[in-house]
Amino acid sequence: MPTEEERPVVLIHRIPALKQPLASLSERFTLLDPLLHSADSTHSFLSRHASSVRAILCLGASPLTSDTLSLLPALEIVVGSSAGIDHVDLQECRRRGILVTNAGNAFSEDGADYVVGLLIDVLRRVSSSDRFVRNGLWPEHGAYPLGSTLGGKRVGIVGLGSIGSEVAKRLVPFGCSIAYTSRKKKPCVSYPFYANVSGLAADSDVLIVCCALTEETHHMINKDVMTALGKEGVIINVGRGALIDEKELVHFLVRGKLGGAGLDVFEDEPHVPKELLTLDNVVLSPHVAVVTAESFAALEQVVIGNLEAFFSNKPLLSPVKLE
Repeated sequence: MPTEEERPVVLIHRIPALKQPLASLSERFTLLDPLLHSADSTHSFLSRHASSVRAILCLGASPLTSDTLSLLPALEIVVGSSAGIDHVDLQECRRRGILVTNAGNAFSEDGADYVVGLLIDVLRRVSSSDRFVRNGLWPEHGAYPLGSTLGGKRVGIVGLGSIGSEVAKRLVPFGCSIAYTSRKKKPCVSYPFYANVSGLAADSDVLIVCCALTEETHHMINKDVMTALGKEGVIINVGRGALIDEKELVHFLVRGKLGGAGLDVFEDEPHVPKELLTLDNVVLSPHVAVVTAESFAALEQVVIGNLEAFFSNKPLLSPVKLE
């Protein structure tokens, strides 16, 4: 274990609501956290330590803007702790040649499990039937409305990355047929590829949205895509809320133009459209698809591995391509 003088310096970047979840970091690195120095403004703290900071750890989805980056002229790497990195100014990082990493595969399995859970919940009405029993409606109304089987469903995956690939792996044994759309066709994947999401939706019973949020993917699940999916179609979103045109989604669900939805993310978190709260064919959760003790343990290894690789001039574990 390095002595305090030997430990590389890492700046912690976080919003106040986020604590430091990676306890073992302090054993390997000298951590600078502006929020623990209330006597200084963040600006003055960063300016004072600017010359010593080559690495920054961005916790969760804490926004990392060009203004903040401009205060760190020696910065060489942004180590992310989330799968998505839309909160980081990637254009500025690319311009300055700053390396960027994300959570890699740390969240993939738990995220995929959650997708399957949401999908089964929507199709079989698990949460809705739970409320039915708890509210004392079973004796009064008798039989609960029929659900729909998962087996045989045509599932379209929007973004066949680390989570999307694990989702496909889990759904095939259920008897689902898989197709996908991504930025590029995957050369080693046998599932049918669609060049656009509307074509995928037209040939799917379920759309699972788990791609990165970029300028190109913002509101990619729009009115036309929902229309193509059809009134029996189901949408599951564990990516980012803004991947879906939320106003159109509410419109389609309220008017019965979609079969249902399982939503872990929203456009204006933590605020959720009130119209969705009363719909029994919609399952809602508070952006927790990847939140488990096991996934955070895996994340800790990825974060430490990326930092140690950087300071040792070795290949990074989960580099992000800045195209």
